Amino acid sequence: MIVAIVGPTGVGKTKMSVELAKKFDGIVINCDAMQVYIGMDIGTAKVTEDEKEGVPHYLFDICDVTKNYTVYDYQKDLRLLLEKYKDKNIFIVGGTGLYLKSGLFDFRFPLEENISNNYDELTNEELYKMALEKDKNMNIHVNNRKRLVRFLNKENIEIVEPKQLYNALFIGLTTDRENLYNIINNRVDKMFNNGLLEEARKFYDMHIESKALSTAIGYKELFEYFDGSISLEEAKELIKQRSRRYAKRQYTYFNNQLDVNWFNVDYDNFNNTINEVVEYIKKSS
Repeated sequence: MIVAIVGPTGVGKTKMSVELAKKFDGIVINCDAMQVYIGMDIGTAKVTEDEKEGVPHYLFDICDVTKNYTVYDYQKDLRLLLEKYKDKNIFIVGGTGLYLKSGLFDFRFPLEENISNNYDELTNEELYKMALEKDKNMNIHVNNRKRLVRFLNKENIEIVEPKQLYNALFIGLTTDRENLYNIINNRVDKMFNNGLLEEARKFYDMHIESKALSTAIGYKELFEYFDGSISLEEAKELIKQRSRRYAKRQYTYFNNQLDVNWFNVDYDNFNNTINEVVEYIKKSS
């Protein structure tokens, strides 16, 4: 059985994945583009050893932050694990929709060496600026996100056909917008209390210039602060603002690209949501 747990940042996917893996004697596989990187822990809200509760976790902390781990890399690694653990219950968890779809659907990459990621954590304005730096005569509109991403990736992603290769259930966790935004804002504050500033400073002092650190929300803003271009409060507000915008883009992708069954999270009693999802899985398996 393969179950993908999706939804916006901060909604509760990590806790749900662990609880489901415990109940169904399964494993958890990461599907967050930034949680593959070693050391990017607090800023990506990576699952901790305590939170894993003894459940085997895969595709976390597998790539040095100086390297570029692409969607093509993820596709290969995910499919290897799906084959290796085909007799296990597998729970894929994360908010990077393109990674998930590339692994479970018939995506092909003609020019593997040129494949990049989907720039999901960048705003349209940031993508537009990067595109102009690549070609000052580029004439793609700033709001045409899809074309900007394709342009930056040299249009090397080819979807052969919209065919799903693996039988999987798509479970989505959601809550109302106001509550989600409050959760995101509070989580950013918690990240700072847990040492995000120090984590980002460590990478900054190492003078690492990698795609991961230049695109990941929480790090790029603090790098601006360390450079002296913005204040710490401005960096915090940017992290919150961009995280909220990222959540909106995640909803858009999952709703348009995957057949997701959505569940409203009961934050007063998370077990209610767990039980609801468990019953759905049992009926659908």
